[in-house]
Amino acid sequence: MGQGEPTVFVVDDDHSVLRSLQRLLRSAGWATEAYDSAEEFLRVRDPAASGCVILDLAMPGLDGLDVQERLIDEGMPLPIIFLTGRSDPPTIVRAMRAGAANFLTKPIDGEQLLASVAEAVQADLAFRRDNADLIDGRQRLATLTARERQVLDRVVAGRLNKQTADELGTALKTIKVHRARMMSKMNVKSLAQLARLVERMGVLPVH
Repeated sequence: MGQGEPTVFVVDDDHSVLRSLQRLLRSAGWATEAYDSAEEFLRVRDPAASGCVILDLAMPGLDGLDVQERLIDEGMPLPIIFLTGRSDPPTIVRAMRAGAANFLTKPIDGEQLLASVAEAVQADLAFRRDNADLIDGRQRLATLTARERQVLDRVVAGRLNKQTADELGTALKTIKVHRARMMSKMNVKSLAQLARLVERMGVLPVH
């Protein structure tokens, strides 16, 4: 899917709600994917996919706020339109402060939902357009092996190859190989370029 057509992801443990929302969204021309659990959505979703999420707040297992937190941790969160069956001001405030696009109370007004979806998708596309290099960097970061990520952290923190080899308990030549692969995957030519990209992504180096 990647950077193709924006998709509206609907996550709700109520199957009747899922079917109803999908019919409404498809009638308005939106591509949709439906999930009856937060865990399934997080397991299969493509982090590069554009669009927005319509997310039930209260679900068994991971709830809506848990999903929001996980998406934020990924560094490339989709705009979220929360659905809830009851008014809960503290929860609403928490979700909105974390960047929720909207908070709608069930039963859902179809026109209001479609307007919220259109606004959220446009916001997502604008963010991707204005931050293309940042998004590409985060996707590249996700391709690093665990060892390459350890090397990246230490390179950005200013460690020399020998220091990194000592800390990770491996041979110097092995660290040089990991470093070269890491730089290639991150598509950077210099330490300064890597440091600027990592800073923009908010990746904290080791101390």
